[in-house]
Amino acid sequence: MIKPTDKIWHNGRLIDWNDAKIHVLSHVTSYGSSVFEGIRCYATTSGPAVFRIREHTRRLHDSAKIYRIDIPYSIDELCAAMLELVRVNKLESCYLRPLVIRGYGNVSVMPTKDNPIETYVACWEWGKYLGEEGLENGVDVCVSSWTRMAPNTLPALSKAGANYMNSQLVRMEAAINGYAEGIALDSNGYVSEGSGENLFLVRDGKILTPPLGASVLPGITRDTVIQLAQDLNIPLAEGLIPREMLYIADELFFSGTAAEITPIRSVDRITVGKGKRGPITEKLQREFFGIVEGRTPDRFGWLTPVTQPVGAR
Repeated sequence: MIKPTDKIWHNGRLIDWNDAKIHVLSHVTSYGSSVFEGIRCYATTSGPAVFRIREHTRRLHDSAKIYRIDIPYSIDELCAAMLELVRVNKLESCYLRPLVIRGYGNVSVMPTKDNPIETYVACWEWGKYLGEEGLENGVDVCVSSWTRMAPNTLPALSKAGANYMNSQLVRMEAAINGYAEGIALDSNGYVSEGSGENLFLVRDGKILTPPLGASVLPGITRDTVIQLAQDLNIPLAEGLIPREMLYIADELFFSGTAAEITPIRSVDRITVGKGKRGPITEKLQREFFGIVEGRTPDRFGWLTPVTQPVGAR
């Protein structure tokens, strides 16, 4: 369950948590017309700091543009709102959820100017998505019977609420069958991603990850892993991954704002590598958590202190 905080940001002002309500006939409730982000604020040695806030907010704008949603707030304005919200709610670490929806007005499929664009930002405390134990020992996953959206159906590059109906099917099926998560294939049968995570495969010391064309969300943590691998001189390439490569990988791991970097120890009850976190996954985890927790210099400029004015570096 979400642990409520004091305030939520709505259309430029702070409102009480319990006052953040929409009409049941809002466009979003019938048609899934929303875009959103998930962003972590970490408790660092120098105080709370938001991870890659501008990159996340830019993706929010990109997602909205694809769906012809005009967000009435700039990237700077939304970043400032998020920093203010964390300060007001007095949180050392939290999960931030910017959310843009088409609101109450016209109830036909075709949205019109009568459907106002509502912008919210909420934040709350949230632990490890796939569990603390999973970060070290890995999780058991399956290949889902549900396929990711094909090109020219729903745009996978947009982090849109409607897309996550597909993700729900993947995750629910996995849970019913006793797995922590599911991996979906794309419409051509190649590996795509988890229900809410990007995927990386390690074989013979090299990392492979599916390309964006495999119905993959351009994850901010995915990009983080790519940059870290380059910085650590670990070979990494994007490429199509057939399902069976999951079974013979030396290492597999998920990446995502919620999942962070989580190893996978088995796929369809087939053990991955030695059945535990591999050395490359561990090395990337160590670098990632060292930076976001403030124990390692932020050489990439990924962290924005909650006390820092927007645009300052």
